Amino acid sequence: MTLNVTVAINEGIAHISLDGRFDFNSQRAFRSSYDGPLNDHEIHSIEVDMKAVDYLDSSALGMLLLLKERVEAANKSLVLANCRGTVKQVLDVANFHKLFTIR
Repeated sequence: MTLNVTVAINEGIAHISLDGRFDFNSQRAFRSSYDGPLNDHEIHSIEVDMKAVDYLDSSALGMLLLLKERVEAANKSLVLANCRGTVKQVLDVANFHKLFTIR
């Protein structure tokens, strides 16, 4: 299963919704989802909705870390939203709660 990525912009927030398997093969789709919002001066925050992610691996963790670096360099905020089940467990084991705002 591939990762489906949708982006919606509302009141200065780019909502990036992920659906499916978040792994190395998702790199291009994930990166293209945030390139535009990072360069848009009207967007002040990026929210990655992981409600429909059923799997993530270490490369997905790396992609999230890279996104965090780019978001900070653009002086924007980043939130990981709706992390549940195994996805939340993986993020907890990786101590991502110390690096990210997770809601």
